[in-house]
Amino acid sequence: MKAIQPIFLLLVSLLFAGLVQAAGVERGQFTTAVVDREPVDEVIEVGPEQDRITYFTELRDLTGHQITHQWMYDDSVMFEKTFSIGGPRWRVWSSKNLRPEWTGTWVVNTLDDDGTLLMSQSFNRK
Repeated sequence: MKAIQPIFLLLVSLLFAGLVQAAGVERGQFTTAVVDREPVDEVIEVGPEQDRITYFTELRDLTGHQITHQWMYDDSVMFEKTFSIGGPRWRVWSSKNLRPEWTGTWVVNTLDDDGTLLMSQSFNRK
């Protein structure tokens, strides 16, 4: 029992440090475009001249599930896109056109079909 405690404490500390991703999500990132099912760049901040952004997610072992990208701004759902996952490794992406007045923090939640939050990421719009 004593041998399990250090391992448990390590896993808990890694989870709180953000180093362990939720089950099923391999990676997620904001990008300006997706080519050949891969993001072309990684966007953290969006300038006023950019009027569109794409969110890319790579998923593992979620065959048969439905995954939703939920775009949030100012505590409101602005857009949702749901995908049916058809294989053990699946890549999906959704895009949002941005109005000039929509400045500040945007969040995209990746939700499983039962509403479980798998990943949440944000970007800042100047």
